[in-house]
Amino acid sequence: MSAKHFINDPTHLVTSALRSLTLTNPSIALDVDNKIIYRRPSPNATQQVSLISGGGSGHEPSFAGMVGQGMLSAAVAGSIFASPSAEQIRAAITSRVDTSKGVLVIVMNYTGDVLNFGMAVEKAKAAGLAVEMVVVGDDVGVGRAKAGKVGRRGIAGTVLVHKITGALAALGKPLDEVATLARLTAANLVSVGASLEHVHVPGRNVDTEGGLELGEVEVGMGIHNEPGSERSKLELPELVSKMLVQLLDPNDKDRAFVNFTSNETVLMINNLGGVSVLELGGITAEVVSQLEAKHGIRPVRTLSGTYMTSLNGLGFSISLLQVIPHKLDAPGVVELLDASAEVVGWSAPIQTSTWEAKNTATLTDSTGTSHETKSSGLKVDAAGAQSALKNALDRVIAAEPDVTRYDTVVGDGDCGIGLKRGAEAILKHLSEHPFTGDIVVDLAAIVTVVENNMDGTSGALFAIFLNALVHALSGLAPGTASPEVWAKALKQSSDALSKYTPARPGDRTLVDALYPFVEVLGQTGDVKQAAEAAKKAAYETKGMQASLGRSVYVGGSGYQEVPDPGAWGIACFFLGLSD
Repeated sequence: MSAKHFINDPTHLVTSALRSLTLTNPSIALDVDNKIIYRRPSPNATQQVSLISGGGSGHEPSFAGMVGQGMLSAAVAGSIFASPSAEQIRAAITSRVDTSKGVLVIVMNYTGDVLNFGMAVEKAKAAGLAVEMVVVGDDVGVGRAKAGKVGRRGIAGTVLVHKITGALAALGKPLDEVATLARLTAANLVSVGASLEHVHVPGRNVDTEGGLELGEVEVGMGIHNEPGSERSKLELPELVSKMLVQLLDPNDKDRAFVNFTSNETVLMINNLGGVSVLELGGITAEVVSQLEAKHGIRPVRTLSGTYMTSLNGLGFSISLLQVIPHKLDAPGVVELLDASAEVVGWSAPIQTSTWEAKNTATLTDSTGTSHETKSSGLKVDAAGAQSALKNALDRVIAAEPDVTRYDTVVGDGDCGIGLKRGAEAILKHLSEHPFTGDIVVDLAAIVTVVENNMDGTSGALFAIFLNALVHALSGLAPGTASPEVWAKALKQSSDALSKYTPARPGDRTLVDALYPFVEVLGQTGDVKQAAEAAKKAAYETKGMQASLGRSVYVGGSGYQEVPDPGAWGIACFFLGLSD
């Protein structure tokens, strides 16, 4: 195993990956010698034009993942980032698909692919087979001037050609019509990619030169690490804006390959392999927003997912398809795009009826989600209580670097930031809504702030505890919130919290500091003594092995070096309160 890959043998990797497809889709088979994935023959299958595509491996799920009912009939795989041989392709055309209604070969515009697929097509024609070939070049990252005679590279938009023509072929349409629609689709298609880094190919030495600087993005990078139009340090909004201009600006004579005048446009956001699903969602939202705001385009279909990768490329591509009405006796392009396809690489499960409903209804009724807390009659000195709370929150914020350092050793490093975020949100709330003197009303308002700004396990624990505290104080109203009242309410809150978490003192959690504070306050009525007890207990968690929380999974000896982050954070709060 290398530092970059679990499988560093490229030959074994390609073969095993192809074999895996037959395990996840029982309708397809593998010709190991020729690296061909093809649809298994079936006595119930309807004769149709066969669709074949392929190219270098490393772009999964393209192309082999697009083989199945409704899309490709077969796909031919080369080595990583290298075209399959003409003989492999010839074998696919002549012996792995049904040729009775003809064969359409769809290939991306790369020299090796065009030459090898072209040679195989000519051999098949010479053997008397009806074969057509369509070359897809949708990339605008490299303009006309630089591309020269080679023309546009083929990238992720090719998948849309596969899907649309695959649906048409499944309807039994003749070869000339399927080929015509493939060319029409390709002619109205533009794509551009961007990446934060080059990818490493299994089996090759790691090249430490020529990579992008930290924070730099390459606009127009190809799917084999080929250079694009520029390298810049751009935030996502500026990057998306630049990419959309390259796709859509009719005045850019170097890149204006399609004049978008149609009322219907299809958008595809493609993950190049290394972008998280979460981040791809954020990218998609940015693209859609800018398309409408800056270019007046509201896509009739928005597809977002992983369709054509560059191994684990840390980037994405944007494809736009202008929907042009065809003159064929067949469904429209969008309907063909919506048609079902039984392939592992196509992810667009939204039905046509759902798209066409254009449902914009939302639920806006907030009944039951919030309510105004009634006056309880349990009084505190508003100014004094607010001052004490502010001091405690300031103490938590000041402790954030220490808490973060502790949590980096024994957890995932977010405890300090979470506490700080909650403290800052409460301080902001207090500046806008000063205490009224009714502690139940005031505390109930703070609970909402905590719930909305503190997430994770600690956020849930604080929210449960504070909600229980509001309930307990309400039961002790009216009157004055003396230390004795607080002690009783805090004890009830602790008991309520214990119903939802098994954490007890000795488990190395925030409870280690919380419980001593509540206990000593109940015994003495002295906040200062209670805070010191919490501090002592928090410090004693150093060396205590965790029984609960993320520290259990982290392992190592870090627990011997630092106290529990949550316990220390809440102890700092109590110390600030006592000051």
